Amino acid sequence: MTKTIVGVLRGGPSSEYEVSLQTGASVLKNLNREKFESRDIFIAKDGAWHMDGFQRSQDYILHRVDVAFNALHGEYGEDGKVQRILEHFGVPFTGSRSLPSAIAMNKVLTKNFIAHLPLKISQHIVIENSEANLEKKIMEVWRTFIQPSVVKPMALGSSVGVGIARDFPTFRALILAALEKSDSALVEEYIQGREATCGVVENFRGEEIYQLLPVEIIPPADKEFFDYQAKYSGISREICPGNFSLEEKATIQQAAALVHRILGLGHYSRSDFIVSPKRGIYFLEVNTLPGLTNESLLPKSLAAVGCSLSDFLEHLITLALSR
Repeated sequence: MTKTIVGVLRGGPSSEYEVSLQTGASVLKNLNREKFESRDIFIAKDGAWHMDGFQRSQDYILHRVDVAFNALHGEYGEDGKVQRILEHFGVPFTGSRSLPSAIAMNKVLTKNFIAHLPLKISQHIVIENSEANLEKKIMEVWRTFIQPSVVKPMALGSSVGVGIARDFPTFRALILAALEKSDSALVEEYIQGREATCGVVENFRGEEIYQLLPVEIIPPADKEFFDYQAKYSGISREICPGNFSLEEKATIQQAAALVHRILGLGHYSRSDFIVSPKRGIYFLEVNTLPGLTNESLLPKSLAAVGCSLSDFLEHLITLALSR
């Protein structure tokens, strides 16, 4: 039997470079070797592409694979840039296409895109790096916006640069730090509640958009939320299925499927939520390339419904080849 040659893209010029290396390693390890022949496509922090240990051109590499498995995260890999390259060369690839990827990576564009849906979204405001008087703008937002607040870089994932501000010095520091990583900073009202996430998979088990079980995330006592360290150091508790009521579970699952469909995402995604005891369930953001490391949430959701990572990877590759 002729094996399908799968190029696994990992690394990349991103703040999530290390996580991408881990996701890529997990994909390479779990690919079914009886059906697939893997190629480790390493993209360095400077954007140079490598295969088989040698720096090669994109043209050279992409003409030697049947399908690309996109194991990148963050900028370049998740914002539509690498998707445009793959589309240009006509290479089938896993995950969302370039335009939906770009929309989903931008947190405000995502909110605007789904504003008409019956989903609760936190109040928010944007501070641009190009503000004529940035210090004045920061003070103005602090005085007029709901506090405490959550500050995020506009277009990064894995909670990179995210923090909660309860006083002005912290607020200012978070804004300036976010603007070092992104062209704009997003300020959201802080909604206290339990953190939840829910993945969906296309054309899985007879369903057009299969809804995985929601995961409840419990950060350690010294963490106010599921930040980068809590995500990848193994110090948080992740319960799947989460301890949600049947109504909460259904609302989270339906919202994750709705966001995936409305944004036109591809193959799989994972949406994050806050479940407030008083205010209900709020959609936070969507991840078009969820992590697939040992500490990642999606593999735990898959395991809870009896799907191995190897079978899931094969399913995504099948979807990519048939698109």
